[in-house]
Amino acid sequence: MPRQRKPPHYLTASLVSAVEHTMRVGIYARVSTRDQSCEMQLRDLRAYCAARQLTVVREYVDLGVSGTKDSRPQLNELMGDARKRKLDAVLVFRFDRFARSSRHLLIALEEFRALGVQFVSYQENLDTSSPLGQAIFTIISAVAQLERDIICERVSAGIRNARAKGKRLGRPRQYVDIDRVLEMRASGMSLGRIAATLKIGYGTIRERLDANRRKNQPEKPGNAAASMECPALLEVS
Repeated sequence: MPRQRKPPHYLTASLVSAVEHTMRVGIYARVSTRDQSCEMQLRDLRAYCAARQLTVVREYVDLGVSGTKDSRPQLNELMGDARKRKLDAVLVFRFDRFARSSRHLLIALEEFRALGVQFVSYQENLDTSSPLGQAIFTIISAVAQLERDIICERVSAGIRNARAKGKRLGRPRQYVDIDRVLEMRASGMSLGRIAATLKIGYGTIRERLDANRRKNQPEKPGNAAASMECPALLEVS
């Protein structure tokens, strides 16, 4: 069989260049107050795209919106366009312009990776398509996991401290008039109808009836005899 010849290097380079030229980029910028301007961010990001001959599909700019909010008008539109496969990459000036919390940033980066969308931070010089970007992404994931673990440990410590002080946790115990429940049950009403009439959960009614049955159940003779023999056996030993 004749050997297949490789294409000339200039054709390969042109194909790579064509792929780079068709990359669709969404630029995101944000400022926290209305008296600030995003022009500095947008100018540097536009120059970044022009130097790499990237196609800017749209600029998403949130004016006067705090970075602590996960839901922002322009950010929501950017995420929607990314989910519709209208973008190949998202370009931001800095991490904190996109998200203030590591949790929000991690969730967004995970979604971008699942969608095949690259994330580029201009100031930090981070590109998730590069090996270094993937490594930094792993570090961010580890930091976010550490943050979640610390929060869980603090919550558990607070619960242990509250229990040690005798505080009752959870929902307050609901009062049930067991005598009225027994009367209604004796009249032939079902547990579901009793629960609906008293506006109490079905499980709560059943639990209180079982507890009342165990409380009023007479002790078996065998158990009583065994409890009487135990002291004698102890004295003999």
